[in-house]
Amino acid sequence: MIEYYWQAVQEKVCKKCIDGDGRGICRLSGIDECGLKLHFPKILDTVLSVTSDTMEPYIEALRKNVCSQCKHQSPDGKCSFRASVDCGLDRYFPLIVETIEEVHKKNITELLT
Repeated sequence: MIEYYWQAVQEKVCKKCIDGDGRGICRLSGIDECGLKLHFPKILDTVLSVTSDTMEPYIEALRKNVCSQCKHQSPDGKCSFRASVDCGLDRYFPLIVETIEEVHKKNITELLT
């Protein structure tokens, strides 16, 4: 099931990412590995655990469940990658949430029909 979400995110988000090739293929590797790809299972669980019409609860959950585990965030919650807009996960998070929610609604609809 996770692969459906990942394919949708690659299609909608990764194609737009400045760190990609414009076709959804990430050009980051090694120390600069994509946080979205690296943490996707936890990101998916986090997004699906929130129901809100605003982004703030999603962002709070992201910081608590994902960012707190990231090597780029300091113990006090500061992140140099976020501060310099180098974190693709943070940069594209609203679009990531939108995409995951769309796939989730589609899956629920298909299960009910």
